[in-house]
Formats: sequence, C-alpha cells, structure tokens
Amino acid sequence: MRSFQYGSGGGFVPPSTSDFNLPPVIGHNPYTTKPIFLVVLSVVVISVFFLAASRKALVVPSKLQFAGESIYSFVRKDLGEEIIGHEFMRFVPFLFTLFTFILTNNVFGIVPLLQFPSMSHVSFPYVLALFTFVIFHWVGIRKQGLGTYLKGIAFMPGVPKLVYILLTPIEVATFFLVRPLTLSLRLFANMFAGHLLLLVFIMGGDHLIRGVVGLKLIAPFSFAFGIGMTFFEFLVQCLQAYIFTLLTALYIAGALSDEH
Repeated sequence: MRSFQYGSGGGFVPPSTSDFNLPPVIGHNPYTTKPIFLVVLSVVVISVFFLAASRKALVVPSKLQFAGESIYSFVRKDLGEEIIGHEFMRFVPFLFTLFTFILTNNVFGIVPLLQFPSMSHVSFPYVLALFTFVIFHWVGIRKQGLGTYLKGIAFMPGVPKLVYILLTPIEVATFFLVRPLTLSLRLFANMFAGHLLLLVFIMGGDHLIRGVVGLKLIAPFSFAFGIGMTFFEFLVQCLQAYIFTLLTALYIAGALSDEH
C-alpha cells in the first residue's frame, strides 16, 4: 500500500490508477517490480506449505496436514470430479495449481507489509486465462478432431439453418474471444476495485485524523469501514479464485462433451 500523499496546500490526494504502477525495486529493470516479486513469493509459499503439509503424512493428520488435504480435496471433488466427470483426475493438477496460485496472490492484498494483490495487474489474469484457453481448446480438438470440434462451435446442432447467420458469429466470438477476456477481466476488476476501496478508506481516515477537530471525530468511522472492507475483501479474494477455477473446469467439461 502506498505512502500517504497530500497536495501542495495540504489537501488530500485520492488514490488512483497510478498507485498500481509500482516502480522497479532494482534499478530500472521492469521485471523487478513488487507484483513480480509477489508472484515469485507466492510460488515459494505454496510450495513450502504443501511440502510441509505432506512431508510426514499421518493417519490422524496434524493441523497443517489437515489444511493441505482439505484444500486439495476441495479442488479434487468440488471443482474436478463434480464438474468434469470421470476424466477429471488428469486435470486436477492444473485446477489445483490454478486455484492455490490465484488465491495466494489475491490474499497478498490484505497481508500486512505486502498489501498488494498481484491479480490487480491485468497481465497476470491474461496469462492465466490464456492457459485455460489453450487447454480447453486442446482437449476438445484432441477428443473430437479439429474439424468436428470447430464445426460444433460454429454450427450448433438442432438449430434452423437461417439462425446460423446470427448464431455462428456469436458462438465463434464467445469461444475464441469473450471467454478468455471475461475470465481474466473479472478477476482483474475485482482485485483492482477492492484494493482501491481499501486505499480510499484507510488513507481517507489518515487524512481526516490530521484535520480539524470535527474531521478527527469522523476519522474512526473511515478506519472502521476500512477494517470491515478488509474482511469483505478477503471473501471476494477467495470467491474470485473459486470462480476462475470453476469456469475453467466448466470449459474443460464442455470441450470433453460430444456437444458444446
């Protein structure tokens, strides 16, 4: 979270999109910004956590083992088996990685000292959506063949031929443009807006408490809203990781079906 800023006359400078364009930590190298380091840190945190949770697996699990197994079981059953069906196991590693990676980077937005959700930089959701895009199309092409797969997208069975004039462009745009864009932009927009709201309440409270007596009395309410929004933001962060992974599973399940 950025340091507090004030105008030349001591006025409050509200947070804006510039607060998300963080400068490089090392020199002028664009690959050493805080979001990049947070993404690398998330990989380390996830790896260490699940290695520690599974290192000494017991019949009666420890709290750490129980936490790790619960996350895996949730992804395996609720996002894999129940959505994709009997072929789900080969996609569980991808879904599990996707869910834990997004969740960790989202939660960084409310972790003290870190306080920045990596997914509020749209390039990261774009890359994740690209992985999903490639995988579910590859699955469909491999199962049905390129011609059959593309024909199923462009010419939905059971539809009057005249309707194809309108329906075919919509379906092609949906599968090859709308899906990856909405998948990535939904995650980005929620993380961006949530972090911006937290900045407004916390920084606004700090500005009010530095003001006249009347404003000082209002400052605690701003901080209280900021704290309340932090808990709400945590729910949104978890929900967005779930939605992104759920939609990925649904797209894969659709590609595996004979009709999509």
